[in-house]
Amino acid sequence: MDKLTKFLHALDSYHITDGDKFELKQHDPDDDGDLGLTKVDGARLLKQVKTLLQDLQELLYANQTHSLLIIFQGMDAAGKDGTIKHVMSGVNPQGVAVSSFKQPGPTELLHGFLWRIHAAAPQAGRIVIFNRSQYEDVLVTRVHPDLLEREHLPGDVPSPEFWKGRYSDIRHLEHYLSRQGTVVLKFFLNISREEQRERLLSRLEVPDKRWKFSPADLREREYWDSYQTAYQDAISETARPYAPWIIVPANHKWYARLVVIGAIIRALKALNQKAPQPEPEVAKFLDDSRTRLQSEHD
Repeated sequence: MDKLTKFLHALDSYHITDGDKFELKQHDPDDDGDLGLTKVDGARLLKQVKTLLQDLQELLYANQTHSLLIIFQGMDAAGKDGTIKHVMSGVNPQGVAVSSFKQPGPTELLHGFLWRIHAAAPQAGRIVIFNRSQYEDVLVTRVHPDLLEREHLPGDVPSPEFWKGRYSDIRHLEHYLSRQGTVVLKFFLNISREEQRERLLSRLEVPDKRWKFSPADLREREYWDSYQTAYQDAISETARPYAPWIIVPANHKWYARLVVIGAIIRALKALNQKAPQPEPEVAKFLDDSRTRLQSEHD
């Protein structure tokens, strides 16, 4: 079995479709699949599978019967931006869009929390990447419930029933998207607290990286345990076959990128798409056009 095939088989252990059985603490951020791969091997594999991703994206775009929504979540410095850059660098930019969901503004706060999410979902044939997503509304607001005061919400906020309702709303939206032909993949970039410390420190020690550092990174780091609990609950409540979570061991950036692109490739290959064939009259027109162009050379 070649390295690529062995690697694709290893992805099963990161793929969560049944939230009832999920335990975040059982997923090691240092995991490298026990495949004996080195960082150099990882770079070669990534280059190899990028070509495959290009072909699959072209089929997605040509058929326009499905779309792909990729969601990235993770703690600060987990590598969301870098993963997007390295994994998607080889695809056709005309078929890809990235939406980064910052804090909602006044207009967005007057709508339900999924309003701006649904509006950014991909159209048929396209890939859309969410750099943070609807899950911020059961993560940041869960850790900092005072933020909910801005959302014009009725009833008892927050309560256990309130959070259950939000998880239910998210599941229903993702199920709806799935029924419309959208493949939903959700990636949690799982890093350790020590790895986050080292990455934040490197941003301060390397002059060219200082622009990446935000004081908010240190403030939110103080809530590490609360965020781990919030992620545990969010993933266990929303992992379903139609919208799986992939728990990416992200302490090794090169391996994290392989896991992400491998999961995307597996999902697109499962669509079994072929190049669309033209209708007979269109095919005849194309054959006539080829003959005409060939005759010009003759």
